Amino acid sequence: MIEITKANTTPDYKQIETLADSIWRAHYIPITGIGQVEHMLKKYQSAEAISKQVEKEGFEYFVLTFDGINVGYISIRKEKEWLFLSKIYVLSDYRGNKIGKTAMQFIEEKAKSYHLKTIMLTVNKNNTNSIKAYEKLGFINVGSVVKDIGNGFVMDDYQMVKRL
Repeated sequence: MIEITKANTTPDYKQIETLADSIWRAHYIPITGIGQVEHMLKKYQSAEAISKQVEKEGFEYFVLTFDGINVGYISIRKEKEWLFLSKIYVLSDYRGNKIGKTAMQFIEEKAKSYHLKTIMLTVNKNNTNSIKAYEKLGFINVGSVVKDIGNGFVMDDYQMVKRL
């Protein structure tokens, strides 16, 4: 059984920090290298950073649970023209259980509840499996986005959108 629960406490944020550490190290070190992964985990996925994003930047975080085990998380933010899908991650051992698909349905419902007709995300240009998965879900690549994230690192992404 898949459950999606809003994260809004420090213990929730610490759980997401732990999930992020495991997921990001396994998935992104081959793509961006360990230095950038460690920088991004500290800057964006520490419990302190998540708390700031929720309290000051308008992000919402949700924990994904499969059969009672925390296996992933989502982060979204309502923008003027679209719902920004900032993060959707599932532990590799739990992929293939329709968790990501269920999470995307949840995200689409959130967008509709906010009266938004578009979901937008960014994905690393070398993250080919995720790009293919997003395309299967109806997302379209609308161009490149390069963002300086400090310490000599950049996010070199594609921006993808899905119209609802």
